[in-house]
Amino acid sequence: MIDIDLKGMGVALITPFKENESIDFDTLGKLVDYQLQNGTDYLVVLGTTAETPTLTEDEKDKVIDCVVTKVRGRIPVVLGVGGNCTRSVVEKLKQSRFEGVDAILSVVPYYNKPSQEGIFRHYEAVVQATSLPVVLYNVPGRTGVNMTAETTLRVAREFKNVIAVKEASGNFTQIDDIIKNKPADFNVISGDDAITFPLITLGAIGVISVIGNAFPREFSRMVRLALAGDYAGARTIHHSFTELFDLLCVDGNPAGVKSMLNAMGYIENKLRLPLVSTRITTFEKIRNVLRQLHIRC
Repeated sequence: MIDIDLKGMGVALITPFKENESIDFDTLGKLVDYQLQNGTDYLVVLGTTAETPTLTEDEKDKVIDCVVTKVRGRIPVVLGVGGNCTRSVVEKLKQSRFEGVDAILSVVPYYNKPSQEGIFRHYEAVVQATSLPVVLYNVPGRTGVNMTAETTLRVAREFKNVIAVKEASGNFTQIDDIIKNKPADFNVISGDDAITFPLITLGAIGVISVIGNAFPREFSRMVRLALAGDYAGARTIHHSFTELFDLLCVDGNPAGVKSMLNAMGYIENKLRLPLVSTRITTFEKIRNVLRQLHIRC
C-alpha cells in the first residue's frame, strides 16, 4: 500500500484569471495560503474546477510550480492527469517529473464513451505508466460514460497503486456497492459537495470539494465532524450550505464558485471561453446567501 493520506477535505483549486484572461499567479498563491491557513487537508491541481482544458501546457506547468512552491510539502498535492487518448495520458505520465506531486487524479475517458473493458484497459495503461498513487475519477455527467461499481472494484483489486476513487456519479446504490465490497486499502472520496455528508455516513473518507475554495474552514470542519461520528454537528454545517450547493451548479462549475469568491473579494470574476460567468440573477442570489451567512461582500 502506498503511503498517502487523503482522508478529510481536499479542494479542487480554481485558476484565477485577470481581466485580460492571463493567469493571476499572485492571487493563486494567496488562494493556496488561504487553504493552508484554514484546515484544508490536501489540494487538487488542474482538475475540472481549474478550467484545465482552457490552459496551455506551459500554463499548466506554471500552475503546478506555483502551487508546489507555496505548499512546500505541508499537505499533499494531487494533480489531475487525464484524457480521452490513453497514449497521450501515458506519455504525459512517463515524461513528466512531477516534483512535489503526491498523487495523480485521472478521469474516466470522456467523449469517446468507451465500454467497461475499455475503461479498465485505459486505467491499466495509466497505472503502469507511473509510480505515483492514482485516484480514479468517475463523473459521468461530464464524461458521457459511467464507470460501474464492478469496473471500479476490478481496477482497485488489480492495481495496488490505485488508492481511491473520486465518485461523482450521484448514484448512492453504486457508491455504496463500492464501499461495501472494496479492498481494505482502497477508499471512496465524494466528488459532490452536496452529498458528502451522507456519503461519509456510508463509509466515504471525505471529499474533493468545490465549495471549499471559498469556505475551507467551515466545510473541512463539517467533514471532520462527520468522520468523527458527530453527525448532528456535521448536519448543521451541511444544512447551512444547502442553498449555496445549488447555486454553485445552476450556471455550471466553476462559474458558481468564482462568483462566490468574487463576491467575497478574492478574485476577478473571469473565466475562459467556452465557460462564462454566472448570470446576474445567480450572482445576486449568491451575494444574498453570503450576507445571510454573515460573510462580508
